[in-house]
Amino acid sequence: MASEKRELIIGGESVPALDGRTTDDLNPYTGEVYAVVAAAGTADVARAVDAAEEAFAEWSATPPSARRRILLKAADILESRTPEAIALMAQEVGGVAGWAGFNVMLAAGMLREAAAAVTQPVGEVLTTEKPGQLSLAVREPLGVVAAFSPWNAPIILSTRAVAAPLAAGNTVVMKPSEDAPIAAGLFIADVLHEAGLPAGVLNVVTNAPSDAAEIAEALIADPRVRAVNFTGSTGVGRIVGTLAAQHLKPAVLELGGKNSLLVLDDADLDHAVEAATFSAFFNAGQICMSADRILVHHSVAEEFTTKFAAKVASLPHGDPADPGTVIGPVITPRSADRVAALVAEAVDAGARLRTGGDGVPFVLDGVTPQMRIFTEEIFGPAVVVTTVADDDEAVAIANNTEHGLTAGILTEDSRRGLALARRIRTGIVHVGNQTVDDAPQVPFGGVKASGYGRFGGRWGIESFSSTRWVTIAGGHGHFPI
Repeated sequence: MASEKRELIIGGESVPALDGRTTDDLNPYTGEVYAVVAAAGTADVARAVDAAEEAFAEWSATPPSARRRILLKAADILESRTPEAIALMAQEVGGVAGWAGFNVMLAAGMLREAAAAVTQPVGEVLTTEKPGQLSLAVREPLGVVAAFSPWNAPIILSTRAVAAPLAAGNTVVMKPSEDAPIAAGLFIADVLHEAGLPAGVLNVVTNAPSDAAEIAEALIADPRVRAVNFTGSTGVGRIVGTLAAQHLKPAVLELGGKNSLLVLDDADLDHAVEAATFSAFFNAGQICMSADRILVHHSVAEEFTTKFAAKVASLPHGDPADPGTVIGPVITPRSADRVAALVAEAVDAGARLRTGGDGVPFVLDGVTPQMRIFTEEIFGPAVVVTTVADDDEAVAIANNTEHGLTAGILTEDSRRGLALARRIRTGIVHVGNQTVDDAPQVPFGGVKASGYGRFGGRWGIESFSSTRWVTIAGGHGHFPI
């Protein structure tokens, strides 16, 4: 028996899909139905955009102080609902308590950072050749923004999808992942509405998995939607980016990664083991920033790998609702099968399994570039350890991927680490730290197949506003004809 039933949020109200359809939201640990949610059709998308378009004029003209108050209040409300968020993420996406708590903490920070950005400068005075003329570059909200949020860090990434657009004065139609319609969409909408967000400013459209492509296309194609942001897989991101381009709409895309963690010969190995364990297996490796490849200098490779495999084998795994669980389930049986297949293929081809199986994350070494696990994003509880001869080989392997999201360099020599960081082609790199890190005020995003555009801080505001040139004449001009 489903414990919860949720409808669409359109115009500030919970409403069923026009045709009355619903879809099941499954618990990935038990396989049981956790909730039943409305399954929107394209007509529901149209009425959500109707509501957002109608709300835009008033919201974009709302004083900055009023927008700031709502965002700050939402941050406080979100933090007060931490126990609810922890229970929700355990049931809906298999998230363990520590991961869910981190989601709330970072999402609240994003709301506060967006509130601070509300009053940043919105233009500048330009030079002009015309006497007495005032020439201005003015930043203005775009209009209705389409936001797509994923399941893996649902509260963080649903918040990130809407915080900067709302702060900039846009209205939003959000389509959360079918695997987390509540945590990745409806929950943050509840919080913002409780904080006083006006009706129609944020609308949430949930859908059945079989309708995902049709719903996304209808939302992006609507001529009243003026910008798109998407966080998710590179494969789907290519489709979203292509659709946005076809309709001449700007997009911010944060996509997959094939992230490398470099362990140099001067690294503190005990620290490196702790950092690598977190980097590869926080949220069971289901983070866009998770380390897929650990590149270790040959002089410390065996010692590191032995300690690392022992640490990973000791991680408690099982029921995400158990406060002691560190490794919860992957999101779907299909995802679990895919990770297992990558591991099995590599082992059959000669890779060595250092630990893993029966709920324990996989650690492999002896992996070659010909193996799929070496080149494809894993996005699950598996990682490969690769021995490198020197720093140059580590950089070459880190760059040998179509992706470019994040990297970490574990070294006790910050100048050496910085020199390597500047050679690694990623949107993010951490010297003296691992790959999984985020903050609300930073320019977050990747390069190459990891996407384009930036979320966070003033970069988020810039992504969801446009620049106009406005002049005010100092007098009557003279014309040549």
